[in-house]
Amino acid sequence: MQQKARLTEGPVATTLVRLSLPMFVAMSAMMGLNIVDTYFIGRLGTEQLAAMGFTLAVVMAVNSVNMGIGMGTTAVISRVIGRGDVREARRLAVDAIALGVTVALGIVTIGLTTIDPLFRAMGADGQVLEYVRQYMMIWYLGLPLIVIPQVGNSGVRATGDTKTPAMIMVSVLVVNAILDPLLMFGYGPFPEYGLRGAAIATVIAQAIAMMISLLVLRRMGLFALERQRVTEVLSAWKRVLAIGIPAATTQLITPISTGVVTAIVAGYGVAAVAGFGVAGRLEMLMLMFVMALGAALIPFIGQNLGAGLRSRVSQATRAGIIFALGWGLFVWMVALVFGRHIAGVFNDNPAVIAVVTSYMAIVYPSYLMLGALQTVTNSLNALHRPMRSLTISLLRMFVLYVPLAYLGASIWGLTGVWWAAFAANMSAGGVAIAWLRSTLHHMSTEEPVPASGTAQAARAASVVVKGGA
Repeated sequence: MQQKARLTEGPVATTLVRLSLPMFVAMSAMMGLNIVDTYFIGRLGTEQLAAMGFTLAVVMAVNSVNMGIGMGTTAVISRVIGRGDVREARRLAVDAIALGVTVALGIVTIGLTTIDPLFRAMGADGQVLEYVRQYMMIWYLGLPLIVIPQVGNSGVRATGDTKTPAMIMVSVLVVNAILDPLLMFGYGPFPEYGLRGAAIATVIAQAIAMMISLLVLRRMGLFALERQRVTEVLSAWKRVLAIGIPAATTQLITPISTGVVTAIVAGYGVAAVAGFGVAGRLEMLMLMFVMALGAALIPFIGQNLGAGLRSRVSQATRAGIIFALGWGLFVWMVALVFGRHIAGVFNDNPAVIAVVTSYMAIVYPSYLMLGALQTVTNSLNALHRPMRSLTISLLRMFVLYVPLAYLGASIWGLTGVWWAAFAANMSAGGVAIAWLRSTLHHMSTEEPVPASGTAQAARAASVVVKGGA
């Protein structure tokens, strides 16, 4: 089956919603996967749960690399599909998967030889370190099986199909939820593996996802092994990594900077840290749909950019930002009315609730711009301007948030940290919107419409984007 650009026609807003809803389901499944693992591991004991806490940072770092490669894959393949070059899209899909496996093997080699020194440096020792070793040995060995469906699903999304990757992620959640208790506690004929069982369940679930993803790619005509020159493969890797490396770095910025700010908050006591942690989890929940929309913009912009339909690119970014602003306003209103009740769901300590409600009152109004910023950074990746996306994220977190948090804490205490977050979100969001408008304007005047045999590209030859987002 040959792929055609399916996102170059139809109402822009309706198409974005159609793409975003499955992305939201996929992100919910990923979050559900973490919740399920945490629930069952918590039943094993405190030391096992502590071991998982130590592994979280490493797993997040590796996943950030995988996500970066995935974003690069979606951006590059969707643009090629927009041009109507099916053979090139198929070659890029295979090369991107090979890149993901190669990177994964490198991480496995480094990871297996650094488990003890790395996690000792993080503070793990004794039985906790042994549990870390048990989990990470299996997780590292299974990493190539984990990365293939992540990159493969990115190739599927590039075609405009976000439903199939979402269903694959839901299947991972279901299989993992079934296998976790069976392998961890040894129910029925299954042996009792303890914490190892959680890692085995994850690898098995991802292996099933890998097979489904490859079958889907093959059915779409995007997975067929062909003889290629080494220079062709390396050229494809360079194109994916040109977006993937900055995107992966962008993904890493938030957890690193949040760790620095957490150290500042820790000076105000355990309740402050607990409240800040709850606020961070709530932020992910509240902005998840905006994040899904931002992810959906990548294949949409890629296909329309490849087809030369710059007016649709401009309409999509404008619609995305307007929605993000509206969603941010909605979240703020919800927090004003139900904030204390929402905080109480996570913890019943009055001191923790007070910290969360204080955070909501000061930081949540800035979610108008934070959502817009997330929309812009994804749009810039799709426009093959990943360094601008990275620069905006660095501006928000390390130029504004962290320094202002130190300054604010020294002057106003904990509320000064919240005001730092407010200022960083609002300022960086404004810069992001302005920079996207400038990017679209320059692209409309400087880049020629790519040659294509599609009727859409021919009609687009006279399109001039008049700025805006």
